[in-house]
Amino acid sequence: MSWPTHCLDACSKFASGYVRQDGFLFYENRLCVPNCSLRDLFVREAHGGGLMGHFGVAKTIQIMRDHFHWPHMIRDVERICARCTTCKLAKSKVQPHGLYTPLPIPSQPWTDVSMDFVLGLPRTRHGKDSIFVIVDRFSKMAHFVACNKTDDASHVAALFFKDVIRLHGMPRTIVSDRDTKFLSYFWKTLWSKLGTKLLFSTTCHPQTDGQTEVVNRTLGTLLRVLLKKNLKNWDDCLPHIEFAYNHSVHSASKFSPFEIVYGFKPLSPLDLMPLPLSERLSADGQKRAEMVKKIHEQAKKNIEEKTRQYAKKANKGRRELIFEAGDQVWIHLRKERFPAERKSKLCRALMALSQSPSESTITLIELISKREGMMRSWTRRFRKTALAEEEDGMEQLVAEEGLEAEQLVPEESLAIPTGPITRSRTKALNQAIGKVLSALNQQEAKPTTLVCLKALTMG
Repeated sequence: MSWPTHCLDACSKFASGYVRQDGFLFYENRLCVPNCSLRDLFVREAHGGGLMGHFGVAKTIQIMRDHFHWPHMIRDVERICARCTTCKLAKSKVQPHGLYTPLPIPSQPWTDVSMDFVLGLPRTRHGKDSIFVIVDRFSKMAHFVACNKTDDASHVAALFFKDVIRLHGMPRTIVSDRDTKFLSYFWKTLWSKLGTKLLFSTTCHPQTDGQTEVVNRTLGTLLRVLLKKNLKNWDDCLPHIEFAYNHSVHSASKFSPFEIVYGFKPLSPLDLMPLPLSERLSADGQKRAEMVKKIHEQAKKNIEEKTRQYAKKANKGRRELIFEAGDQVWIHLRKERFPAERKSKLCRALMALSQSPSESTITLIELISKREGMMRSWTRRFRKTALAEEEDGMEQLVAEEGLEAEQLVPEESLAIPTGPITRSRTKALNQAIGKVLSALNQQEAKPTTLVCLKALTMG
């Protein structure tokens, strides 16, 4: 590598700080590199060489400035570091892609609701260990219902009819997460017959139903405040907590949930003092209807204004990114979703969608545009494991092997359970399937496909 003579003469004559020595041009004791492939070679060596650590742009630029000089060096370093595949696989970070997109604001109470569960509570004397939380998305009114963790979809539906529909009627939409109860056939069929639309949040993205998550956090705080020493009496405090929550003014609507739903605030111990009667007790029907309508209009305006303020705050430092079908993206391998790929802390944290490593193959099912670039559902296909999706998978296996059905059912655990599937039933069914596969392998020498149990909630 050497510079042309006329270039060296021009630099030595018109520029200060340039030194010519042995046919090379130096600027402040740094080698000047002409526009050639050596620039990329030096940058890659400074970024990911044998004694380098694939550091970021700032540290790579500092290393380059200590040894080399050429115009637009920062631009070249940023370009090469951004395309480094090793850094993409090893470094995991949340990109600020996608703008905040709130759910549509309802226009009246109890037409759009959201629901969730609070689990892991101490078992009470009534046998309850969970709380079923239902929140109205317009008035922010909430109902807290004590339940059991093992309740199936039919029990949850009975609680919803008893504590919500009995008081407020049928909702138009229900927002919930992807709990097995809400994904069961019974739950979907029930609400499709009744004309209610089910809206499920994106997998591993609880911020879609953020309102219910905030109510769950507030509920936990109220429980810790009211409960003293006897923690197993928390179900007796739920009526008091529900009244206190619905009686307080919400920060988004500027009204209390009671005032939005009923048009007035219910009496509290402070209202039992001998004070003059308020106007709401003596107002006629038409005036009361107009007052409730004004409260609803003002509450909706307040919620819209609060939503705009939150969106403006949340979108700082973020940019809109729209994915199209067929785009190649990087997948963040979270440990709880990909335990096999993240079994060690030294395993890579990202995976390219187009790659097909020996451990697994990731297939994108559906892309959601303008929803923070989130992906709705994924399918994991393992080389040594086949997931049985059809109910007649075992019958087809029996037909192929030519065995009788009695030989494949050595135990009663293979029978379809009538109640919810517990851990003990799942373990027994797995053991029975293992015995079936062992019997098949003994009669036939050819390899048999391993059938994995897919737990279903019996609705």
